[in-house]
Amino acid sequence: MMIEPVWLWAILGVVLLSVEMAVGTFDIFWFGLAALCVAIAMWFFPGMPIAGQFVLFAALSFISLGIWRSHYKKNEKHHRVGQSQGQEIGRVGTIITACGPTQRGKIQFTQGLMGAREWTAISNEEISEGSQAEVTAVEGNALRVKSI
Repeated sequence: MMIEPVWLWAILGVVLLSVEMAVGTFDIFWFGLAALCVAIAMWFFPGMPIAGQFVLFAALSFISLGIWRSHYKKNEKHHRVGQSQGQEIGRVGTIITACGPTQRGKIQFTQGLMGAREWTAISNEEISEGSQAEVTAVEGNALRVKSI
């Protein structure tokens, strides 16, 4: 006994939607939805050839995925885990190791900044130990500072 194509497409659609719920990328969703649409089409047109079923599935999958991708804009803040978001600009700390154009120093904050109290400091000007400095930018794993 062979399963009818309408049920095969319906099962494929449900499986793909289940995988989407486990993965959470929202990309597989469109393939599952396309498979369910092919199942519905097979319900109304049971004599559709196999090639037509696959063409319909591919067309629905890629068109719906393309429409979704063109309208969905990613918010970069959600994808920058562990990276600076700009809130540290303007924070003031104390230089604990002198820094300048030719040497890196260290800056310490009373409250943690991005998970740490001490950071490597770089500056275009000489800043002596014990001076107060303001963060102007984040450059890799170092903070660019200026004296205040």
